[in-house]
Amino acid sequence: MVSAQNWLAPLKTVGVLALQGDFEAHRSAVLRAVASSSDFPEVQVAEVRTAAQLAACDGLIIPGGESTTMLKLLEVENLMGPLRDFASCKPVYGSCAGAILLARDVMHPPQPSLGLLDIAVERNAYGRQADSRIAKITTEDGSGMQAVFIRAPIIRRVAGDVIVLADYEGNPVWVEQGRHMVTTFHPELSLSGDTRVHQRFLRKL
Repeated sequence: MVSAQNWLAPLKTVGVLALQGDFEAHRSAVLRAVASSSDFPEVQVAEVRTAAQLAACDGLIIPGGESTTMLKLLEVENLMGPLRDFASCKPVYGSCAGAILLARDVMHPPQPSLGLLDIAVERNAYGRQADSRIAKITTEDGSGMQAVFIRAPIIRRVAGDVIVLADYEGNPVWVEQGRHMVTTFHPELSLSGDTRVHQRFLRKL
């Protein structure tokens, strides 16, 4: 629904990279975020698999999944260059594997990335699948948030003007730099229905 205050606002398109991972859960989370607030203009969500589909978007979400596989698929689809061009003027949000792809430095083992945020991440640092967990994280406003960690990376370094929005066990888990943002957890899988992460991303459009 479009409120009276924003009915003239242009339609915005949020793309979700749909090569691999939990892209459908992010599509649903964006729609929940829009429905939960009257602050946003009308938003549609589109799956992105090609450069042409990417170019039609106002922002992009790179979901969780397997970062090595996702990287290979980006190269196969010739999307690395278009993604860098897109990110030069439009916002990108990455969760879990998406956070790895957006980091400047990747460790354990090293791998190429888009380098959109001045952070270093260590892959699978919270443990393997069996070590997945639901935890309470500390947000910058002190309100806290439920977070789902699945084979999650740890952000080992933040630099420059990176802003830490939440941390867990002393490590940043939600950060942003300029128009871009990452979480090492999966807000799209929150059992509490919390939409704050996706709402913050929508405000960047």
